[in-house]
Amino acid sequence: MRQLLAEYPVVIETPVAWGEMDAFGHVNNIVYFRYFESARVAYFREIGYLTVMEETGLGPILASTECRFRVPLTYPDTVLIGAGVPEVGDNRFVMKYRVVSVAHGKVAADGEGLIVSYDYRQNRKAPVPDAVRERIATLERTVLPGP
Repeated sequence: MRQLLAEYPVVIETPVAWGEMDAFGHVNNIVYFRYFESARVAYFREIGYLTVMEETGLGPILASTECRFRVPLTYPDTVLIGAGVPEVGDNRFVMKYRVVSVAHGKVAADGEGLIVSYDYRQNRKAPVPDAVRERIATLERTVLPGP
């Protein structure tokens, strides 16, 4: 199953909760965005982005997000959720996500989010801090070695 997440440098694991299911007998669509959020925060912690935010006031803000549902999840199950950053711009970067069902051994969902670097002290977007940019590059190279 880890091969399904080979391109994702940060992977977290979480059980599917009974209460996440809806009247249709599967995990409600909003829960997938919570899974993405948990993986996103784990990624930010891994690269020290939250520490940078505390020190400088420059932090991430989610501008948009989307999800492609592939296999419905149900209780009981465990999901592995991967997060990675395939591209970084001047003041934003794309984060990709993947949710894998342990019970099915398949990808349950793929997603993407646009993260904008935001100056919380000045209330405006700002360049991605160099330290964050470098840590993303280093983390991504651990999974996808460069030439």
